[in-house]
Amino acid sequence: MPKIYEYLGIVIYFYSNEHDPIHVHGQYNGSEVKAEFVVEDGQVVEIIFKSVHNRKPLSDTQLSDFSAFVEKYANEIVKKWVDYFVYNKKIKTEIITRRIK
Repeated sequence: MPKIYEYLGIVIYFYSNEHDPIHVHGQYNGSEVKAEFVVEDGQVVEIIFKSVHNRKPLSDTQLSDFSAFVEKYANEIVKKWVDYFVYNKKIKTEIITRRIK
């Protein structure tokens, strides 16, 4: 399970056996949601946030933080997905401690 980011305590990661569509999971204190990316011509055109089966969703505060982060870093997340799943590259975790405005 490659952890790609940590943002304000929210762990953002892929599962090692992921599937399409491109998506990431956000987890905080046992709660979890995922963000799916709609990509057209190499650019993210839409992000769809979904609950994860059998998991409690993030609180409103953590969901807001996760959403802001994913929207700002969407293209970088997709690049990391391609690097990991297509090119089998190792992914280094980035820790971001400043709140996105």
